[in-house]
Amino acid sequence: MGFLGREPVREKKKAFLAREQEIVESAKSLLIDHHVDKITVAEIAKKASIGKGTIYKHFQTKNEILVRIMLDYEKGISVELKKGLDRAKEGDPGAVSKAYFESRLANPADDRLVQKLEDKLADAEDVKEQMMQFYQIRRSHEESLKSVVSDLIKKGILENVPPHFHYLSCWALAQGAIELFFNKTWGDLDDMSDLLGYITSIGVTMGNKGQYHLKGDKKPFANNE
Repeated sequence: MGFLGREPVREKKKAFLAREQEIVESAKSLLIDHHVDKITVAEIAKKASIGKGTIYKHFQTKNEILVRIMLDYEKGISVELKKGLDRAKEGDPGAVSKAYFESRLANPADDRLVQKLEDKLADAEDVKEQMMQFYQIRRSHEESLKSVVSDLIKKGILENVPPHFHYLSCWALAQGAIELFFNKTWGDLDDMSDLLGYITSIGVTMGNKGQYHLKGDKKPFANNE
């Protein structure tokens, strides 16, 4: 009886979580096509085919829905990086960088949305804890890569610079690729998909040993403080 009694509870929880994810996906779909401030909880509810009151059983505020989109996205990158780390340990030195670029460039609209939401919620008090979690996940990417990058540096595969230089260089290139995708001058290129693939390819090899050799390259930029 005890086991049978737990089954309905599990099914209810499963349905609850599925509905919650539908709310998040519906919100994301609307936010990609419209300005963040113009989307209301009522519109999200309509998109998800549920009542507005039902949303508040899952999220207390609209900001909580927005930050959930951010957390889901960053966790997705973590999953792909883990796969890349596993492949790197098996002998594929470029697997981590490739996983990072592919996870960010697979859906530029999602990446751009998360950037907008990050700017909007940076100082929001009602989701302060969730934003801290978001930043912790992002910083954990660097930490999880540090040991692999350090090992590749020791083996002479990557340039001997601080490990975070490699990760942040990947971040900067991916960031630029996202901006390019949405640029009004260049964003409508017929071969944009091929271009993003090319950017991924050069991103995988850009930190390889031997590329950081020109004397001028090693001159530090002045800090404009």
